[in-house]
Amino acid sequence: MNVGLGLPINDPAQLLTWARRADTGPFSALGLLDRLVYDNPEPLVALAVLAGATSRVRLQTEVLIAPLHNTAILAKQAATLDRLSGGRFTLGIGTAGREDDYLAAGVDVHRRGRRLDEQLTCLRRAWSGEPYGVGGGDGVGPIGPAPVRRGGPEVLFGGFVPAVFERVARWGDGFLGAGLGPQWMDTAFRDVERRWELAGREGRPRLVAQVNVALGPEPVLAEARKEMGDYYAFTGRPEHMLAGLLTTPAAIRDAVTAFTGIGADEVMLYCWASAPDQIDRLADAVA
Repeated sequence: MNVGLGLPINDPAQLLTWARRADTGPFSALGLLDRLVYDNPEPLVALAVLAGATSRVRLQTEVLIAPLHNTAILAKQAATLDRLSGGRFTLGIGTAGREDDYLAAGVDVHRRGRRLDEQLTCLRRAWSGEPYGVGGGDGVGPIGPAPVRRGGPEVLFGGFVPAVFERVARWGDGFLGAGLGPQWMDTAFRDVERRWELAGREGRPRLVAQVNVALGPEPVLAEARKEMGDYYAFTGRPEHMLAGLLTTPAAIRDAVTAFTGIGADEVMLYCWASAPDQIDRLADAVA
């Protein structure tokens, strides 16, 4: 059973403490979300710092909004982080749909899916050591450094539309699903596996589920609900997401068991309370 830990975003100065303590515990990975127009740390920069403070846990974005990024620079950043972490980096990647992020980056939100598809071709080319650029990249490249694994770091796609499942089958190593219960996630997992097989891929995709959690007395839970509600306010239905916040050890254990039962290779516990004692509380809950 692999259980990862999603890092809180409201106090970046705490992240080193979280990472060091989690690295000595039972957790398999540390995850960090991405937004542009929000008060969160930039995930690639933050994870690079955390790579130097840890030696065991994997580090992953959940999920990086790739269309906001310059593709060549993203290829270099991801490969660098993969090398610096000794191959412990996972690039969780997606498009999201928050228009303010795209406006701030000067990117057309309506082209985000097509842009991501174009980016993936270029990323894989760069990570394989081939010349970079459209049309073969004549005279441009290759872009280094080479990642630990030829072809690039592990790539997981997040989202629930059919195009996401197709991207997993064509370019990815697996799927990261967040915000759905086991019954609905089971359907998504099976769709990912079916498309993977139809694409003629060998082996099987890695399947990751993410749930929102916080443990502790009522003031801690109130903080978590506020942070989570603020983050999901853009949906117009933050209460829907808040209903899925797990706040007892039993509920967390049941969720991990249920997701593992439908084939999840890893369950990420995304924590919305900032106190580092959450690490010990969550470790005890899943022990």
